[in-house]
Amino acid sequence: MQQMATTVTLLGEAYARCGEICEEYAKTFYLGTLLMTEERRRAIWAIYVWCRRTDELVDGPNASHITPQALDRWERRLEDLFAGRPYDMLDAALSDTITKFPIDIQPFKDMIDGMRTDLKKARYKNFDELYMYCYYVAGTVGLMSVPVMGIAPESKATAESVYGAALALGLANQLTNILRDVGEDARRGRIYLPQDELAEAGLSDEDIFKGVVTEKWRKFMKRQIKRARMFFEEAEQGVTELRKESRWPVWASMLLYRQILDEIEANDYNNFTKRAYVGKAKKVLALPVAYGKSLLLPYSLRNNQT
Repeated sequence: MQQMATTVTLLGEAYARCGEICEEYAKTFYLGTLLMTEERRRAIWAIYVWCRRTDELVDGPNASHITPQALDRWERRLEDLFAGRPYDMLDAALSDTITKFPIDIQPFKDMIDGMRTDLKKARYKNFDELYMYCYYVAGTVGLMSVPVMGIAPESKATAESVYGAALALGLANQLTNILRDVGEDARRGRIYLPQDELAEAGLSDEDIFKGVVTEKWRKFMKRQIKRARMFFEEAEQGVTELRKESRWPVWASMLLYRQILDEIEANDYNNFTKRAYVGKAKKVLALPVAYGKSLLLPYSLRNNQT
């Protein structure tokens, strides 16, 4: 009995630590999680922290020492975690989460594959290549999250369409990250923009390294922002199909993230030296809007009504 109580306490501490990490590194996302039921909130924190740690392997302070073999070890550790053999307290939180929700290991493995790409690739020929990268590093997060959020029992949508919308949301978020972090990535020698579209716009890698906002750059950025918004729009229908208690936080996160694109525009497309961020007042104002949207009937039911 005492051992069980100790396990519960340690798990509580593990989840709390995941929450702290989420709050520290993803303030906008964290705000959305506070609107979830406790069990779902903790599960999403555990997933977020695993994803962050995976990303840190190739983007963190020790990234220059990371080898493909290190990612192979991380994948074996993931398999152990799914088998109920967590390595540390943060692993334990995710290991506990997968006992509570029907989460599949494949999106996690796919994300590790995305990190393998990051080790050897710093340019993307076209949007098809970039799309695959975005799937691996962010679309997968949407697929990991749907089992936690749950599909509304009354929804008439297919699971496939809801997962498709979750994938679109992950892609939209990643494209937004890429557009926000152009300058930051360039300083690390990386350009996550379609090379053919840069060339069409009369731009080169050199222009990005110089970091000067020109009319060509503004035109190019308008096209990229339009595409990211298109993926957000694609995600919207799927959000309405989630369980009632999950809709508000997902709407909130989505509306807040979309605003980053507005801020890039407000900065006159200077994502070289200015980091677009959404101020506290705007974040607070988004919450009632998100709540109103969360009350709407699932899209599949609205379509079925005469």
